[in-house]
Amino acid sequence: MEQARSSNKLTYADYLQFPDDGLRHELINGEHYVTPPPNTRHQQIAGNLHYLIRHYLEEHPIGKVFFAPVDLLLSDFDVVEPDILFVSRDRSDRITLKNLQGAADLVIEILSPSTRRRDKGLKRALYERVDVREYWMVNPDRDEVEVFTRSGKIFHAPVRYTRDQILVTPLLPSLELAVNRIFG
Repeated sequence: MEQARSSNKLTYADYLQFPDDGLRHELINGEHYVTPPPNTRHQQIAGNLHYLIRHYLEEHPIGKVFFAPVDLLLSDFDVVEPDILFVSRDRSDRITLKNLQGAADLVIEILSPSTRRRDKGLKRALYERVDVREYWMVNPDRDEVEVFTRSGKIFHAPVRYTRDQILVTPLLPSLELAVNRIFG
């Protein structure tokens, strides 16, 4: 599914009026995007990532991990539902009962045919603009994770991790994430 075009920018108030129809609704720069529910492979990968990061956080309580659906309110015109989010203690004041307000430390999107272009283009640019510290794009077709890390105001070129490699991040010190465990 693609976006529903509008001549006016939609706001968070408009977003709150969208139907609870089981689809993923997002606003990026005031444009409405609708995505169908994810497939089982996507859900398996999301579950694996959440489990691995949550297990790490139980031993190292440095923040909280969330999984979709949870609203990430980045501005009045930007509301997205990433697959996985990590918020450090330093940014914990952004966690509210209804949503997360402001950039998460880590955002993870699992690519699918209906979201691939948006995740690689619009969302990557949005996360870069709002100060997300690290952005992972997980590609189930290639069993690959692209990791974008911040350098000042921009993301570095991504580091690619494939099966049989270990993903590490300064956001989760001492976590050694075996990529083959992400893809099951």
